[in-house]
Amino acid sequence: MPAALLALLYLALTCAPLALAALQGLPPRPLRDELATGVALTGLAILLVEFALSGRFRVVSGRIGMDVTMRLHQLLARAASVLILLHPFLYSGPQSLRPGLTPPGAVPLNFDWSGLWPGIVAWLLLGAVMVMALGRDGLYRHETWRALHGIMALVMAGLGVLHATRAGRYSSDPVLWGFWWVLFAIAVLSLVWVYAIKPLMKARRPWRVSSVTRLADRTWELCLDPEGHTGLRYLPGHFAWISIGKPAVSLDENPFSIASAPAEGSRLRFVIKELGDFTNRLGELTPGTRAWVDAPFGSLTLQRHGKAGGVAMIAGGVGIAPMLSHLRQLDADDDPRPRVLFYANRIEEQIACRKELDARSHSGPLRVIHVLSDPPAGWTGETGFVTPDVLTRHLDAEALTRWVFVLCGPPPMLHAVEDALLGLGVPAHNILLEQFSYD
Repeated sequence: MPAALLALLYLALTCAPLALAALQGLPPRPLRDELATGVALTGLAILLVEFALSGRFRVVSGRIGMDVTMRLHQLLARAASVLILLHPFLYSGPQSLRPGLTPPGAVPLNFDWSGLWPGIVAWLLLGAVMVMALGRDGLYRHETWRALHGIMALVMAGLGVLHATRAGRYSSDPVLWGFWWVLFAIAVLSLVWVYAIKPLMKARRPWRVSSVTRLADRTWELCLDPEGHTGLRYLPGHFAWISIGKPAVSLDENPFSIASAPAEGSRLRFVIKELGDFTNRLGELTPGTRAWVDAPFGSLTLQRHGKAGGVAMIAGGVGIAPMLSHLRQLDADDDPRPRVLFYANRIEEQIACRKELDARSHSGPLRVIHVLSDPPAGWTGETGFVTPDVLTRHLDAEALTRWVFVLCGPPPMLHAVEDALLGLGVPAHNILLEQFSYD
């Protein structure tokens, strides 16, 4: 499904409650009352559709990228939260409870307790979810946060629908009532699919750790082999959610870019840096440990850029993983296009797969430019960061206009390099990037 069609579908779903309310033809109320209701209808619709923007549906993230999907999830959730938290304060107050004092055509609000209490609880839960989100990195393990966030969001959404259908002037209409409960059912099925059905399907395709090899300072290569099946169909640039030594149905999953190439066979290779929890224990994994793979995901692929004049890859640290996948597949395909890899690290000891990269640059159409922000004495490569000056020293005007640029690395680096490329005249549609941190 094209990205434009996804956007239209999203707008149709989130605007549908307003349209269905308008079609009922009820007499208008005071402006503030209508505004409060409209804000609530829109906020609830956005909240329910958010369950499809969880990042685990390839039909969405595969079209616009995981980073865009998750960033939209964050921004739209915040917008829905503001609308829902604000709407009780927009009603025109006591006059709405006294029909004799309201303007012609006005209708008193429904303050029946059976419709009011779900809204109060949902409103308080929403505030709790927002507070928990602010402290999720320092107070909770990621897996704990995922479980709490999903459960609380679903309860909050269900109570919100219950409040709307019991207390709402427009949502009591059978059509809009049915619309709300269908959306809620889809939200429930979304969570069931992600956290129950897919893991059970995944359990039928186990993997085994074949090796764990140290590549560089605090950086490891993890290799997984399929057990009893033919492996995974994927493209260079895809990533996978993997869990090791855990049950198939588990919240202990982590996303990692695939570093192997499809042409290499069924073995999957990952380049992983020690950053805490699971990654700090990589060196302790033993061959034969069972693993589970949910993949492929992502949009950092070259399939829509086959006519690009060349490929420029810009990686920071462990962002080299998808670049290795691309380089390995391009060489396996005997792709004649020129390619350049800008590989940025802090120190020389962090350079991963250096011998392989040197060998590929000597035997093929690849140039490798190492960039160190803290170089050792006698370093002859680039220093500092990947700046416009660094880029223009190694790329000519034709490359800047006709090549495709693939970016992966820490978010500050990605944003700086993207701005640099746009400033140098690189068309936005020729820049591919994806990140795993969305703050």
